Amino acid sequence: MATTIRRRPTSFRLRTDLVEGLKRKAARENCTLNSYVENVLLDVVYDEPNEVTKAAIEEARNRKDYPESELYGSAKEMFEAILKENEEDISVGAV
Repeated sequence: MATTIRRRPTSFRLRTDLVEGLKRKAARENCTLNSYVENVLLDVVYDEPNEVTKAAIEEARNRKDYPESELYGSAKEMFEAILKENEEDISVGAV
């Protein structure tokens, strides 16, 4: 069953340079200015994870069965470790 999302026409006074920047970003994303601004605002308003996600994050943070060497501070750090491990495997012919 399709859900209809109600929208209300709204007017804001924004700096002209801000509107021009938003238009450029909307064009890069290949969408209308209205759609782009709505998506940006949705990201800002609904940036907090839901309760299930919060519980999963907390569970992952509190797991004690991972060796300390496999805990990463960021996704970038994790990917760099994976790439390094792959380079080491290739150099010894394990892949």
